Amino acid sequence: MAIEQLTMPQLGESVTEGTISKWLVSVGDKVNKYDPIAEVMTDKVNAEIPSSFTGVIKEIIAKEGETFPVGAVICTMEVEGEAPAAETKQADAPKAESTVTAAPAPKKQAGERGRYSPAVLRLAQEHNIDLTQVQGTGVGGRITRKDLLKLIESGNIPTADQTPAAQSAQAQSAAAPVPKAEAPVQAAPKQQAIPNVPVQAGDIEIPVTPVRKAIATNMLRSKHEAPHAWTMVEVDVTNLVAYRDSIKDEFKKREGFNLTYFAFFVKAVAQALKEFPQINSMWAGDKIVQKKDINISIAVATDDALFVPVIKHADEKSIKGIAREIAELAAKVRAGKLRPEDMQGGTFTVNNTGSFGSVQSMGIINYPQAAILQVESIVKRPVVKDGMIAIRDMVNLCLSLDHRVLDGLICGRFLARVKEILENVSKDNTPIY
Repeated sequence: MAIEQLTMPQLGESVTEGTISKWLVSVGDKVNKYDPIAEVMTDKVNAEIPSSFTGVIKEIIAKEGETFPVGAVICTMEVEGEAPAAETKQADAPKAESTVTAAPAPKKQAGERGRYSPAVLRLAQEHNIDLTQVQGTGVGGRITRKDLLKLIESGNIPTADQTPAAQSAQAQSAAAPVPKAEAPVQAAPKQQAIPNVPVQAGDIEIPVTPVRKAIATNMLRSKHEAPHAWTMVEVDVTNLVAYRDSIKDEFKKREGFNLTYFAFFVKAVAQALKEFPQINSMWAGDKIVQKKDINISIAVATDDALFVPVIKHADEKSIKGIAREIAELAAKVRAGKLRPEDMQGGTFTVNNTGSFGSVQSMGIINYPQAAILQVESIVKRPVVKDGMIAIRDMVNLCLSLDHRVLDGLICGRFLARVKEILENVSKDNTPIY
């Protein structure tokens, strides 16, 4: 029998690490090639990873809840075939090597910077984090992106001026007036950012799942980095409602899936994005990237999580095509079959908050996109039309925008165009196919 190693796969183009959320096998289990062995959570997607071999699980190295970099060994398997002595020793080598890299001394050497992932180095540079003072939780004490995000969220960020040498220098110059000005730099008060919530009898403590942690991290990053602004328009969709309701039964019978109101909204947004490409942009530090492809992210909720699959090239699809993709992506999310590629490439997000009765909301931007549109509930309201009070089907469209990228003028024009498209939906103006 030969020993083979299974490693953390790369579940996305910019993914550098993953968290084992659940093992689907145990030591001693026989698995076939391509059988799912574990569920892995990254900052982009929750996915099952398949076995690369047929054999028996020998050792599970990664524990549930642990984060490992891409390429790290997560388990080993016994597979059929002869294992020469040299191969057996080689299979055992990573364990010894892991012991060496886990030693704390080499972590502070300059040469160890090569072990940091690009995501870790980028976060350290953005937040002035001294990596030599960070205790990693990854394999062999490796610092992961998750470690840094936890520090940033807590506010207890170790910087270069907090090293023992710097603290000694500050102590020696205590008589000078400078230390008083530097006092706010100390991290102690920031530690209060983590709330100390008392737990009383009868309270229920709910563990934070990897999916919920990823959502929290992305939302926090968006709110910290993107200066949010908000605007709203109300749209008379009486004609749209009448048109859709008149053909929905025939459509369902013919196509096998529902023609939803949401498909009309996504199509209108895609058309307006083509006319106002500035909205289809992203902030990239020293530049703004205006994306060529119009890929609409749609928010799909489960009982305990939120996923954002993508409708690729939405401007090139008919309302029928968009309706089909909405149905298929929603079904994948709820069946737990969403693939990493289904979540990638989004350039603008449309969120159907009206599906649970909301009439006005302020969405958090899906980072690094520049805007998110909330489609609220369609409700009948009395409005003034042609000098008369009439009952009309009205909907609010709420746009959150990154004010680094977009200003009110262009967003106002964009929303006005979406409103115009939706208010002019009819059998003659709006082909379904």
